[in-house]
Amino acid sequence: MALIVAGIILGTAPVALADARPAVIFDLGGKYDKSFNEASYVGAERFREETGISYREFELQSDAQREQSLRRFAQQGQNPIVVTGFSWGQAVKAVAPDYPDTKFVLVDSVVDLPNVRSVTFKEHEGSYLTGLLAAMASRSNKIGFVGGMDIPMIRAFACGYRQGAKSADSDITVFENMAGTTGAAWRDPVKGGELAKSQIGRGADVIYHAAGGTGIGVLQAAADAGVLGIGVDKNQNGLHPGKVLTSMLKRVDVAVYQAMMDVHNGTFSSGIQSLGLAENGVDVAIDENNEALISDELAGALDAAKKSIISGAISVHDYRTDDTCPF
Repeated sequence: MALIVAGIILGTAPVALADARPAVIFDLGGKYDKSFNEASYVGAERFREETGISYREFELQSDAQREQSLRRFAQQGQNPIVVTGFSWGQAVKAVAPDYPDTKFVLVDSVVDLPNVRSVTFKEHEGSYLTGLLAAMASRSNKIGFVGGMDIPMIRAFACGYRQGAKSADSDITVFENMAGTTGAAWRDPVKGGELAKSQIGRGADVIYHAAGGTGIGVLQAAADAGVLGIGVDKNQNGLHPGKVLTSMLKRVDVAVYQAMMDVHNGTFSSGIQSLGLAENGVDVAIDENNEALISDELAGALDAAKKSIISGAISVHDYRTDDTCPF
């Protein structure tokens, strides 16, 4: 799938094919978090399989390793260096100017430098769709959301979810909890399960998570209780077939693959890419694991909502624009 660019694109600089020596640094939570980091891994693996070019990788263990790992890979001649996660902004801003010939790819944050590509997503648009489906599938008229680290991006997930749910049922109750305020909030499935159980105890029968590895506990708790979960970032429908209503796809894999391929092909461009429904950057997953849960009524409502968001008939509020959620 082609990566369609929206937003500001700065200069381009041809890169010789021999200069493609990619590296990817996985954020806190680990490469196999079944979510955001694993999507990065999938993108890097696709590049390796198609080109035969290997890549270096590193799994971050603490915030203190961010700048250190970037510098090490840059000094070793890796290019591009791909990092995923909002917390990378300051490290990239500090390191990239010292290595002007190295291409840096920053997913989920923005750094305005001539050798940095910043890729952001319109998570609120995809989350609107999950909220719509959750409200329509709910029998208790109560649904939930569990976020990872309490940051504006995760608030944007929650607000889009709430808006979508309210569009289907203005009287629906939406419970909302965040797992924490530090990086540990992304890798605590026990905490995720506890938060989900609390919401289930209050009557929620559909729970959406945007919590990285913590969300694995959310989906497990939902499946154990006989209610529906909703996955995020990567297609998580198969983790509990028939018990995950859908997954909000955030195509980090495509962003990582495309950046590596652009350097390989000498077509890398820096600047900002903002990817939403219109750019195929976000979507919801329907496959053999959840298709029985998506009735014709739900499928019709989903299709109509997608078209309306893309056309502009529905404007999904982005919490990050004003730090508020009016729903």
